[in-house]
Amino acid sequence: MSRPTADSSADPVLTSDFDYHLPPELIASEPLPERSASRMLVIHRSSGLLEHRLFSDLPSFLRPDDLLVLNNTRVVPARFFSEDGGRELLRVDTLQPMLWRCMVRPGKKFRVGHQVRVGGATGTVREILDNGDRLIAWDQPVDEERHGHLALPHYMGRDDQPSDRERYQTVFARAAGAIAAPTAGLHFTPELLARLPHAFVTLHVGVGTFQPVKVDKVEEHQMHSERYEVPSETASRIAAAGRIVAVGTTSMRTLETVARDHGRIVAASGSTDIFIYPGFQFRAVGALLTNFHLPKSTLLMLVSAFAGKELILKAYAEAIEHKYRFYSYGDCMLIL
Repeated sequence: MSRPTADSSADPVLTSDFDYHLPPELIASEPLPERSASRMLVIHRSSGLLEHRLFSDLPSFLRPDDLLVLNNTRVVPARFFSEDGGRELLRVDTLQPMLWRCMVRPGKKFRVGHQVRVGGATGTVREILDNGDRLIAWDQPVDEERHGHLALPHYMGRDDQPSDRERYQTVFARAAGAIAAPTAGLHFTPELLARLPHAFVTLHVGVGTFQPVKVDKVEEHQMHSERYEVPSETASRIAAAGRIVAVGTTSMRTLETVARDHGRIVAASGSTDIFIYPGFQFRAVGALLTNFHLPKSTLLMLVSAFAGKELILKAYAEAIEHKYRFYSYGDCMLIL
């Protein structure tokens, strides 16, 4: 696992250092009618200046040689319910077309040999893994589009709706495989994107994005692994660009993984469990567009590594005071 390069004599980084209180009414459980209508809090790292702007102002903050790098993963309906309504599965990996690795609920109804029916297909629990996930083998393909649901984040406090099939998806989503959306990209419209120099990477956002940090010392946290790809065209575009503007933490993690492993951005694919928290040495990204993140989360640690914990927490406090909308369907911040 990747660790930041930091002074070993420094005090440990504590999970409690990344806590803040968010009034529940500021959690965005529904998207705005217009994608690009979100507010944008701009953070200038060099001066500490905070600006309250709109996402539509983004082009005015970009330099002529900037390149936006976006994650084109596509969210798949990975949540399934049994025909009797008493059991739930969340597919976290497809090992073979009819062999899935799943999180399940309730666990007592998914012992080895137990069966579950979803839309006419019968799944049999073949194995219980160390972390509680189940390997489930199906006797026929499951109609995912008909019987699958989007696994919306728990903090939305609701199940998915038909409208989420379009709105919990970026307009540039192409590569199917994510459980969660790369939410910083949700603000873009085709018209705005067409005006800006951009390139794509792919990182399939996994269920680990929702998993809380349960240890006191950040460096003891075990990151989840996610599959990524940097196409050759994107690597070439990055080599010719000046500043790289990562759209979202998933693009950031992909680029910093490749830069760490190869010394620069090259065409590459694989899996990454990179953990970015204060002390990390950034090699690739010069600016970041991102949404607001949960308290004590690895994503809040990432943006704190990029802009400084004190400045980020100051910005979050100001966003709360000005009643920004938080999390997946919420507003965004631009860190320069």
